Amino acid sequence: MSEKEIFDEMLGMIRLRRHPRARRYTLRVENGQVVGTLPVRGSEGEMLAFIDQHRKKLQELLTRNTTQRFDEQTDWQTSTFRLRIFRCPRTDFYMTLKEGILHLACPEATDFGSESVQKVLHAMIRRALRHEALRVLPKRLAALAARHGFSYTGVTVRDMKTRWGSCSSERRISLALSLMVLPEHLIDYVLLHELCHTVEMNHGERFWQLMDRVTDGQTQALRRELRKHSMW
Repeated sequence: MSEKEIFDEMLGMIRLRRHPRARRYTLRVENGQVVGTLPVRGSEGEMLAFIDQHRKKLQELLTRNTTQRFDEQTDWQTSTFRLRIFRCPRTDFYMTLKEGILHLACPEATDFGSESVQKVLHAMIRRALRHEALRVLPKRLAALAARHGFSYTGVTVRDMKTRWGSCSSERRISLALSLMVLPEHLIDYVLLHELCHTVEMNHGERFWQLMDRVTDGQTQALRRELRKHSMW
């Protein structure tokens, strides 16, 4: 079985697998990534057309795949804080980030099964993620760039749904809020991936050679590990 990855502006990185037992083209969402399987002699062009036919459904699946529900029993850890949700005698929602814990206070009568409540919780947690991402990611990117001799023209932190990061032809790097839910070594892997794109814009052989150099030959292992994580 052979694999390759392609990039799609709307769906992010798509993994294509040629499988000897495949008799038709199939698509699924696996750990927040679109995976396409095609026969060994299948046409990549036909697979891309098949993806286009199912684009809307794939976007819906990607969104559904990354929707998490929160309540008082939620045990959720990011790279900089642990989440604590609790009820208290108040009439509004309130949060504070202190000593590595995001305290999220909810009114006593909160119904965690309510979609409107989930939207409030998600919005508050996303605000905290943005705060931490802006505090941590640009500094970390600068440190890795200095260590490995890369340069870039700017960095932004965005609420991206299908990509961990991107690098423009002007060497401007965009990073996803979702990076904050990854372990630190995978955050570094994504940042190094985008820094390598400041030198090699495509995913050709020279790009992966450069990635191996800056990850001490751990690129493939880190890629496999990243695939197990979904974007938030």
